[in-house]
Amino acid sequence: MDARPSGLAASLRGVAATAVSILQTRLELLSVEFQEEMSRLAALLVYSVAAFFFLGFGLLFVAVLLTVLLWDTHRELVLGLASGLLLGVGAVCAILAAGIARSGSKLFAASLAELAQDREALKRTE
Repeated sequence: MDARPSGLAASLRGVAATAVSILQTRLELLSVEFQEEMSRLAALLVYSVAAFFFLGFGLLFVAVLLTVLLWDTHRELVLGLASGLLLGVGAVCAILAAGIARSGSKLFAASLAELAQDREALKRTE
């Protein structure tokens, strides 16, 4: 009779240790995914701001250059076309940004998939 409770207790400790180990692994995976997402978002932000800055000033200087070159003949036309182009590019960027925002993030997708696999594995063993 003494052997049975200690065997049961050892078995319960083993199950608890396995559960804690699985939980620790899943939490580490969540942490890694979160760090990767933050790194990706930081790089995206830096490159996006730099691209908009340089492209914006580039377009502005092209518009000024064309206006100066055609000052005597078609300055209103050049200013109107440049304004339309810049507003069009801004609208396209706004539409693209809205699409990215609507698409959502894939943060924790791998962790959720692993947890679903764990749940299915536990259902099969029952």
